[in-house]
Amino acid sequence: LADVKDRVLYVLKLYDKIDPEKLTAESHFMKDLGLDSLDQVEIIMAMEDEFGFEIPDGDAEKLMCPQEIVDYIADKKDIYE
Repeated sequence: LADVKDRVLYVLKLYDKIDPEKLTAESHFMKDLGLDSLDQVEIIMAMEDEFGFEIPDGDAEKLMCPQEIVDYIADKKDIYE
């Protein structure tokens, strides 16, 4: 799980609209980081590229902070390992 968390945070730090200083596992993409829904879609696409599997739109729209992405990916680990 720590590996997944490190990878998620690494991908987010590379995203140009996120201030790495403000980023924590609990940061809400919109409330804390000032992102919009399009940014959130781009983040999910980056996660799909990083982990090599598709996250359905219905699931993706519920993922609003890094920890939720980590938990989601960890739950699906049989898909990407």
